[in-house]
Amino acid sequence: MIASPQQTYLTADEYLQLEDASNIKHEYIDGQVYAMAGASDPHVTIALNLATLLRSHVRGSGCRVYIADMKARLESLNRFYYPDVMVTCDPRDRETSTYKCFPSLIVEVLFDSTEAFDRGDKFVDYQELESLREYVLINTKRQRVECFRRNEEGLWVWQSYTPQQTTFRLDSVGFESTLAALYEDVTFT
Repeated sequence: MIASPQQTYLTADEYLQLEDASNIKHEYIDGQVYAMAGASDPHVTIALNLATLLRSHVRGSGCRVYIADMKARLESLNRFYYPDVMVTCDPRDRETSTYKCFPSLIVEVLFDSTEAFDRGDKFVDYQELESLREYVLINTKRQRVECFRRNEEGLWVWQSYTPQQTTFRLDSVGFESTLAALYEDVTFT
């Protein structure tokens, strides 16, 4: 969640050094760092629920699930973002301990102040990741999961899940679960 820019230009290596020493997370966009805002109870609960479900699903497969504190690096665009949940199955991602470059699934849990960015520029940026098969947006105000999947032609196809479907699928990792499990312990405001 991008909150406020700091105006000093940093190289990617300087940014990584800053993050190692910082108590505050920052996203990095072409030399500029942006402090991350805090999250709400529904936001954190949904992200944890999904990460827990996915972790059980991928156990033993060689895939890894990361939550909130792991950066996604978009080297071609000179960016680092902190997805709410990310899954990578690429062995090259074992070579870096503070960021991943080859995720197959990225999930953002929507937050009022960042929803437009998550739907817009951030999604456009994520599309530069050739490994990315699925981008997922999860609503915190009602049960709704939106999946954007890259098809065989490289086009992004949208599918929405609401309580009428009761279940949702994440094709990139062969996962299916219920909306009830995803939204367990979430109180809508």
